[in-house]
Amino acid sequence: MKKALKITGIAILIITSLLIMLPFAFQGKIKDMVKRFINQNLNAKVEFSDVSLSFIRNFPQAQVRVNDLIITNFKPFKDETFATAKDISFTISIKELFKKVSDDPIVINTISIDEALLNLKTDKLGNNNYDITKEKENQSNSESKGNFTFDIQDYKINNSAFYYIDEGSDILIHITELNHEGHGFFSTEVSELNTQSKANLSISLDSTNYLNSNPIKLDALIDLDLENSKYSFKDNKGYINDLPIEFQGFVKLLENGQQIDITFENPESDFKNFLAVIPKTYSKNIEDVQTSGEFKVKGSIKGLNSEETIPNLDIKISSNNASFKYPDLPKRVSNISIETELKNETGHINDTYININALNFKIDEDVFKSSATLKNLTKNMLVNAKIDGVLNLENITKVYPLELKNPLTGVLKGNIHTSFDMNAIETNTYQRIKNSGSVSITDFVFSSEDIVNPIHISQANMTFNPGTVSLKNFKAKAGESDISATGTINNLLGFLLSNNTLKGNFNVNSNLFKVSDFMNEDKTVSENNKTSGDKESLKIPDFLECIISTTAQTVVYDNLNLKNVTGTLFIKDQKASLQNMTSSIFDGKLAINGDVSTIEKTPIFNLNIGASDFDISQSFKNLELFQNLAPIAKLLQGKLNTSLNLSGSLDEEFSPVLSSVSGDALAELLTTKINIEDGILSKLGSSINFIDFEKLDLKNVKTKLEFANGKVAVKPFNFKYQDIKIEVWGAHGFDKSLDYNAVFNVPAKYLGSEVNRLISQINDVQVNNITIPVTANITGIFTKPIVKTDLTSGVKNLTNQLIEIQKQKLLNQGKDKVKDLIGDVIGGNKTKTDSIKKQQNNTVETVLNDILKNKTPQDSTATDSTKATKKIIKNVLGGLIGNKKKDKDTVN
Repeated sequence: MKKALKITGIAILIITSLLIMLPFAFQGKIKDMVKRFINQNLNAKVEFSDVSLSFIRNFPQAQVRVNDLIITNFKPFKDETFATAKDISFTISIKELFKKVSDDPIVINTISIDEALLNLKTDKLGNNNYDITKEKENQSNSESKGNFTFDIQDYKINNSAFYYIDEGSDILIHITELNHEGHGFFSTEVSELNTQSKANLSISLDSTNYLNSNPIKLDALIDLDLENSKYSFKDNKGYINDLPIEFQGFVKLLENGQQIDITFENPESDFKNFLAVIPKTYSKNIEDVQTSGEFKVKGSIKGLNSEETIPNLDIKISSNNASFKYPDLPKRVSNISIETELKNETGHINDTYININALNFKIDEDVFKSSATLKNLTKNMLVNAKIDGVLNLENITKVYPLELKNPLTGVLKGNIHTSFDMNAIETNTYQRIKNSGSVSITDFVFSSEDIVNPIHISQANMTFNPGTVSLKNFKAKAGESDISATGTINNLLGFLLSNNTLKGNFNVNSNLFKVSDFMNEDKTVSENNKTSGDKESLKIPDFLECIISTTAQTVVYDNLNLKNVTGTLFIKDQKASLQNMTSSIFDGKLAINGDVSTIEKTPIFNLNIGASDFDISQSFKNLELFQNLAPIAKLLQGKLNTSLNLSGSLDEEFSPVLSSVSGDALAELLTTKINIEDGILSKLGSSINFIDFEKLDLKNVKTKLEFANGKVAVKPFNFKYQDIKIEVWGAHGFDKSLDYNAVFNVPAKYLGSEVNRLISQINDVQVNNITIPVTANITGIFTKPIVKTDLTSGVKNLTNQLIEIQKQKLLNQGKDKVKDLIGDVIGGNKTKTDSIKKQQNNTVETVLNDILKNKTPQDSTATDSTKATKKIIKNVLGGLIGNKKKDKDTVN
């Protein structure tokens, strides 16, 4: 017994080892067959990471797996992905592996596909990306068999997706989370296939979503007539959301298409089935909903589906005198009437149309009626619609379980008739858009997380005209702000239906407009109470193109009160342009022109600002920009005229980023007074004590400023303090740094007692006009300025200069007295000739020069008269300049 068990164990071990090892011997053969099959049958690029073979997983059959399959198209869909699959596995009998290549094809029994994605596409030229199978002409039957054939009993598709796009007809079908399986026999000519399918379905036609991720389910028993290529629905039921639909009929494959003959209807007629069509996200739990009335869906699809034709369609949806009420909600929707049909009677796709003959309901005493016709669906759709009714918006959440962040209030009344084609909407061809009627809304309250106060629209009236909508009346309040407006909207339907630009012209008036009433509090704070750096800047809507003419009695922005604001705002291409905006502020006038653009990630601005008769202390106290451009101006009282040209970037709250600001400014000071306080002027006052800065005369002072890279450069400007001329220039940074120079041209009389004593000794009018430049260099920061002057060295230089002037003046006085004395001496001899007088005058000049140069006159060739003259001059000058020593020689 033990021996038998031992032999059995060894046999099992050998068999198991063979089952594990043998796949490696056949794996290369399988890879070659897969590649050969692909190359012989597909006109596309096919890639896969691996092909594996196992005898264990589906013993006694072999399992072949293809991993990471990718199929990409050739032209005209070059490099576009046609299909992908994470895993494809199929089973075959082990004996099939021992066939030679020349033998019959290998028979496949089961197929399983995991996480596949199939993209089917038809472009505008009618090319199909799924036409990838190779045409085989003049091949014998044996050649056309290839390497594989199918005798499938089971197949599965797990967690896969399917896309179909028809660019010419603008049709999009999207199936996700697809799980499908079938069981049957494909080897016999007539057999049955039992299938179960689940997926989410989306259908879009001409950019309109008719189904949006609606869950669908189909359990179908299908008769397979493989000889005649006919597939009949035998016993089946499908579901769209929770709406059951039963199918009957068949699909037969022909050489030029498919012959279809299918009818369907919902087996139940309860109106609850209508709620079942609505996605569960919105309809919620409908099991306990109270309903009355019928809801029927019935249709047929019959005819040839080919490249030229589609089957005839006759699908009807109807309900009459129905109602519903959710158990937890207070109100009921009653008198519901629905009559809708989708038809095509010719087989040509362009002749498909939808008639919504009635879509009516009643809530309380409010009746709402509508109807519409949609034709030419796949090309330039034609729309003819009517709406007439009253709707209390507050009742919407009282009859239907909508979860709104903010409650709806207000009463909407409308009576509108519109007729248009979609091409007219897209191209703004207003003459083909026929509108008539009116819409009004009262007591509508709009609230959002983006604004701090709800906007209460007390009244809004619109009149619909061909191509335009006239806003006859609009009155609203938010917080303390009030708004009234009139205007014209040029393409409201284009904006609502085709994502076109909303265009219009509006006149807006307000008695009080507080910007803070329309702004949201900053809640973007992290756990550490730090503002998030990822906060996105506000954006001007890219869909808006309008002209707004504004008049406001008072506009409050932060701590600014603007009075009598008027101007025009142009909005286009995410840019807002201000033209001729004027206002009264700071007891003066303000004018602004410029623009703000948000087309880039960081908003930018470019503004020209003009201010006249501004109160300086108010404006520089309340305007941060002014504080940074001219911080010292906060010490001034009086009036200001200025013009500024500014450009730069804005932060997320639309405030200028100071480091980015560039431009220039011209400023003119009118009547002014100065307040001395700790800071720059007090520092200057302690360094230059001969100026009372509170008495500076700054009237009519003009200067130019230039700013860039976070710095403000002040060009030289001049003013006076009494008879002291002052020139100032320099620069400061938005980081509060200072680098200024002030030159004071100071008359000598202001420079101390020593200087004044010297001036009095000189006793000359011209000396009183002498000035020296005193330079003050101001550095540091606004709150801690550093002032350095060259006053001490200047006074010293002036003192030396005055001493030299006094000396020169005394010498000049001595020279003049000698001339007079010699003149008297010479003048006493009336008989001297002119030549002798001339010689004596030259002698006087020579002697004076020698004396001033500390030389002794020693001309041995001079005459006695000349020698006598020299001696007289020497004695006189000596006395004048304070020489106490007497010459021993005297004149007798």
